[in-house]
Amino acid sequence: MADHFDKRLDPTKLVPGAKSVISLVFNYYTEDRQQDDDAPKIAMYAYGKDYHKIIKKRLKQLLGNLREQFGEIDGRCFVDSAPVMERQWAAKSGLGWQGKNTLLINTKKGSYFFLAEIISDLELDYDHPIKDHCGTCTKCIDACPTDAIAADGYLLDSSKCISYLTIERKEELPAEMQDQMSNWMFGCDICQEVCPWNRFSTPHQEPKLIAKEELLKKSKKEWQEITEEVFDKLFEGSPVKRTKYKGLKRNIDFLN
Repeated sequence: MADHFDKRLDPTKLVPGAKSVISLVFNYYTEDRQQDDDAPKIAMYAYGKDYHKIIKKRLKQLLGNLREQFGEIDGRCFVDSAPVMERQWAAKSGLGWQGKNTLLINTKKGSYFFLAEIISDLELDYDHPIKDHCGTCTKCIDACPTDAIAADGYLLDSSKCISYLTIERKEELPAEMQDQMSNWMFGCDICQEVCPWNRFSTPHQEPKLIAKEELLKKSKKEWQEITEEVFDKLFEGSPVKRTKYKGLKRNIDFLN
């Protein structure tokens, strides 16, 4: 987060003359689930193809439509791929509030969505933030098995977060965490699963985000015995590729 800090705070350093940040959400919720309750788990966002490519294509189409309507404007599209404070801009635009689990939450859509932005020099009428609706609820704090969320919420210790540990951490996993991983091998959805606002989540309509049947049917034993060849085939074009075969196998072995 410290890298390119000035760009995170000032969009004009990404798009000279920028006047607007257009924030968008892209639903990835599905009612599909892995069928073996004992199988190591994958976060829902990673069931299908890499969302970066899917959403970037949509954003470029939208930017093209804006240019058709308003003439030549300068703009860039972002999907978790540049120094952009996505949750902060989305909260400023009224798409939701940053909840106690630090994720953006929307009263009508919950939190199972990706964030994306178009930064442009087009001046617009701006939306405004909405109020925090977490209230006295502490379900996400109470449910986090590694105590990664601060006691009062709104702050996350990434070094304890299962998503960080299973995806971003390159070293061996901390031995003291072995009994706290809740069977997650890639990412974690616990703080979303318990969030009351996610009762309003509805299934997405993007075919490329649908999980392969093979992924959903895989048993615990099959995951434990997964080969690099099977990994490459199963996760072609998937966000799970980020951790590579070695990283996923490390996570699976750590759970046993």
